[in-house]
Amino acid sequence: MQANPKHRPGVERARSPGNPPEHPDSAAPGPDRTLSGVVVEGRAESLLGIADSAGEGQVGAAELRRRPLLRPGEVLETVPGLIATQHSGAGKANQFFLRGFNLDHGTDLRTTVAGVPQNLPSHGHGQGYTDLGFLIPELIDRVSFRKGPYAARDGDFSAAGAVDIDYVRELDRGIARITAGSYDFGRALVADSVTALGGTLLFGAELQNNDGRWQVPEAFHKHNGVLRFSRGDERDGFDVTAMGYRADWTATDQVPARAVAAGTLHRFGSLDPTS
Repeated sequence: MQANPKHRPGVERARSPGNPPEHPDSAAPGPDRTLSGVVVEGRAESLLGIADSAGEGQVGAAELRRRPLLRPGEVLETVPGLIATQHSGAGKANQFFLRGFNLDHGTDLRTTVAGVPQNLPSHGHGQGYTDLGFLIPELIDRVSFRKGPYAARDGDFSAAGAVDIDYVRELDRGIARITAGSYDFGRALVADSVTALGGTLLFGAELQNNDGRWQVPEAFHKHNGVLRFSRGDERDGFDVTAMGYRADWTATDQVPARAVAAGTLHRFGSLDPTS
């Protein structure tokens, strides 16, 4: 008797979708399936003759609205390759990373909001310190970015790149929002725009509180406001913007890993509750 090499006990030959089954009669056809439609939406702007590099672009308000944000500074994470981290509490400026480089708190990333430079030339945490805690994401119109040191117009603090954040001139409808969560988190936002003096007056006010997961409550309290008057359009017009921001909190500083591993300090504990 000659064994069939195609069929060995305990061995099943793999079959690709293109090969018919060896026993066609045993393969019953499956039911027809109709897949639901998929709608793909996108935003495009012609940058021909405007952008000097593929590292330059814009992010619009529609995309920002679809992105969950843990803190205002994460708006900059819409820039491809840019990471915004946080330490020592919500009231401290983010620490930025771009293309693998540590930019500290903004030393090499020039940032403007509504045309106003945000990098502080001198600060205890380093030159170029950029605190974006006052941003109200719901009012952002677009984020423009340029990665790399090629744009001479950006000047100081732009060795790694630059980001320009602009607010809207008017809202389609007013905003009244209250958010509550764990650990005494709360946020209230009111914003709207009205016609005044032949132009548009935009206003927004924000209050926020958060204790965090820490054994010593962070007790973060933020008061934030913006007022913007604009007339005309971007090509033939002007705008005047005023902002006010205050934040108070108990810093959630670093803790030694060896103390946490030894069990003498809780992971969410503090070495100095008065920090």
